[in-house]
Amino acid sequence: MPDPSTVRLYSWNVNGLRACGRKGFGEWLATERPDVLGLQETRALPEQLESELHQPEGYRTWFHPAEKKGYSGVALFSLLEPAAVTLGGLGEDRFDSEGRLIIADYGSFLLYTGYFPNGGADLGRVPYKLEFSEAVLQHAEAQRAAGRSIVICGDINTAHAEIDLANPASNRKNTGFLPEERAWISRLLDHGYIDVFRHRNPELAGAYTWWSNRPGVRERNVGWRIDVFYISPDLLDRVIDARIHPEVPGSDHCPISLELVR
Repeated sequence: MPDPSTVRLYSWNVNGLRACGRKGFGEWLATERPDVLGLQETRALPEQLESELHQPEGYRTWFHPAEKKGYSGVALFSLLEPAAVTLGGLGEDRFDSEGRLIIADYGSFLLYTGYFPNGGADLGRVPYKLEFSEAVLQHAEAQRAAGRSIVICGDINTAHAEIDLANPASNRKNTGFLPEERAWISRLLDHGYIDVFRHRNPELAGAYTWWSNRPGVRERNVGWRIDVFYISPDLLDRVIDARIHPEVPGSDHCPISLELVR
């Protein structure tokens, strides 16, 4: 039975919610029953989803699709009733039109669940990625200044340190491990935010959340840790657990979780 004294937060890039639904998402959700679940890369309009994906039993759901069909998109599934939910919220159409962020107010913390941009194979989207990331940080910092506790989670699309990917040397010039992308994460951490999984597992290598779809890559665990929970430092004493769940199929990413004292 779920522990009513804790809140279990999950985040998962499903790489297409309809496709993940055909690979067991509904069964996983019914078994795991997270209190709050942030989804990234849903790539569907709510009306395109079957009822078990659009409105699973017991959950309230919010969807923020991109204006471009079949692209990006985020969603929030919640057993808990938030005080408010904002779709987008960064105040710039170039960010909000891509369906990348949902902000939910759970009283004792604000949850930012986001699908941070990919910089592109030609690196052409790196400036946009960094501008989006900085907009999220500045929005969160304004809320912290007003006394709020912050949880930021999702597909950050960047591995921060060499321990966070299997092949750092060959990826230094690729998006996801560029110096300027990694520097933004350092900037986030310098503001006091804590990467909960790494804080609890400082030396643990081979802990990844995304693997290429090329044959055998996931089986050999040649991956990246690019899905993360960050918290403001005042929440650290409330952390019970933070995990990666590589055993869960259905996407090229796996779910990650954070359990907090309510």
